[in-house]
Amino acid sequence: MSEYERTRTMPAQPEQVFDQAANVAQLDAWLPDELHVRAAEPPAVTVHEDHPDQDTAALLRAERDQMRIEWGTREQGSYAGWLQVAGIGGGASEVTVHLSFFEDSHDPGERAACAALDDSLRRLEEQVRMRVDNPAG
Repeated sequence: MSEYERTRTMPAQPEQVFDQAANVAQLDAWLPDELHVRAAEPPAVTVHEDHPDQDTAALLRAERDQMRIEWGTREQGSYAGWLQVAGIGGGASEVTVHLSFFEDSHDPGERAACAALDDSLRRLEEQVRMRVDNPAG
């Protein structure tokens, strides 16, 4: 089993960050480019991975009262993850994202996993900034 975790500070209230991160219709805006999520009957979702062009049945749960999102594969149980948002005062938040790979064949390796997590957090911050700077948009 391999686990990877990254944290990033974002200049927004935790509720704003969580609402952006948990918006299923906008997950593609911050997830890695090769992953696409389609909502089914909650908490069920389908994750499409461009390479190797396959769909995977998954679950996605967002708990606003805990500022936490959890996800993972349904049938094969090959990976799981979570995102936690915490307020740190002064109108800022700390966002931590964690991935666990239970099968070596699904583990992309430390370098690739950490780069994907860093990129996803950067993209989430961009989405949050757009929302905060333009609340009507």
